[in-house]
Amino acid sequence: MDLPLVYHPDYVVPLPDTHRFPMPKFQLLYELLIADGVAYPEQFQIPERPPQAWIELVHLPEYVQAYCTGTLDAKAQRRIGLPWSPALANRTCVAVGGTVLTAKLALECGLACNTAGGTHHAFPSYGSGFCIFNDLAIATRVLQELNLVRKVLIVDLDVHQGDGTAFIFQNDPSVFTFSMHCEINFPGTKQKSDLDVPLPEGMEDDEYLQTLAQYLPDLLSRIQPDLVLYDAGVDPHIGDRLGKLALTNTGLFRRDMQVLSTCVAAGYPVACVIGGGYAEDMTSLVYRHSLVHRAASEVFHQYRL
Repeated sequence: MDLPLVYHPDYVVPLPDTHRFPMPKFQLLYELLIADGVAYPEQFQIPERPPQAWIELVHLPEYVQAYCTGTLDAKAQRRIGLPWSPALANRTCVAVGGTVLTAKLALECGLACNTAGGTHHAFPSYGSGFCIFNDLAIATRVLQELNLVRKVLIVDLDVHQGDGTAFIFQNDPSVFTFSMHCEINFPGTKQKSDLDVPLPEGMEDDEYLQTLAQYLPDLLSRIQPDLVLYDAGVDPHIGDRLGKLALTNTGLFRRDMQVLSTCVAAGYPVACVIGGGYAEDMTSLVYRHSLVHRAASEVFHQYRL
């Protein structure tokens, strides 16, 4: 058996040519994984658009309805930062379905990866920072609702704090939120995760990995989650235009190997999402996003899951 992967052609929708969100990266990631022999087409599972009731386990019904029908007010649209279209509304929901499917596959197989996801800036009543619905939170609530998990650990290594996720799960002992992020970066107002590790600007590979090693093994043994949701954002990379940290490609790969092998070796299933990444050079960006899939494939076969 091979590592379960999740992709949908609807992960990509048209945006204006001048828009800074790198929308083509999702399809290019899918194509790169196949071209480089990391995966083959039949390895990918196609998610379905989830029922609206699943999204409303986290988000207010009036917000969900307004977004899906295109009636959200202009100020709320600006806060999201993406121009509304029926295709984008569908893409948003399908990507949530992708993370739910990835989480289910991780429970079945020990490890699984989405080729999208990580919309951790979305709050119950509004979207922010290119994030509309919080896929990490929705997947958690769906799996809890289906009695597939009780306790979830969210490991968020995107360069930006997972503020929406932290807010959603504040005072909820069934979900532990761990965010390791650049201290002086978006969002300006941070929320309180169960564990926040703010990092200084310019941190490089070795110090970053040593910091991560100080926390993750202890969290796993203390929390003993039924599932780990891993946001493998590549915006800590030195070449990311929204990042402010200084990890290299090698550092990102070592980070992903460290997270996945630590969790899997201890018997904890992991569902991966790709998180943020922003660069003018799309080829370099897509390669960075592929590192978590390369690491996951290696760990999957190493531990013979």
